[in-house]
Amino acid sequence: MTEQLSADDWINQGLRALTKSGFTALKADPLAKTMGVSRGSFYWHFADLGAFHAAILKRWREIAAEQIIADVEADNDEPLKALLRRTFGARLDLERAVRNWAAFDAAAQGAVRAIDRRRLDYVETLLERRGLTPAMAQARAQILYWTFLGFALSGAPVPAPRLQVLLDEILRMVSA
Repeated sequence: MTEQLSADDWINQGLRALTKSGFTALKADPLAKTMGVSRGSFYWHFADLGAFHAAILKRWREIAAEQIIADVEADNDEPLKALLRRTFGARLDLERAVRNWAAFDAAAQGAVRAIDRRRLDYVETLLERRGLTPAMAQARAQILYWTFLGFALSGAPVPAPRLQVLLDEILRMVSA
């Protein structure tokens, strides 16, 4: 590779490696080999492996929460419906990889807890906007989030027509 790599290049490659091979692949040497550069390029951008891992987790939060929330808020559709369609219709390999990492690493575990809280708070807000009391919104948001996590961690594909039927039923259940 003749051009100089950016920190984003390393982070993006790290996300691909994490998704494909798990958190043990997040090391300078194997990533550098994959990218065709020396590991000196890695250390140009990151003080150490911990700083790289923190950057990976920060990007995951941007992808898996902040960007989705921004997209849902910009969508012309009803926000809760758009959120369900977006999250249950996504490939969730990275979600599973980060949650697996969190079982072995305190920093990843902290990132997962923070994103879980962010997502739950957002869903509660959407349910309150639909007229649910704060207590009811909190309870239904938790149930909805557990449903999402079960779906995400199962990894089982659901055909699009079947998924739409399920999403309509989920929306009906949390809104009733």
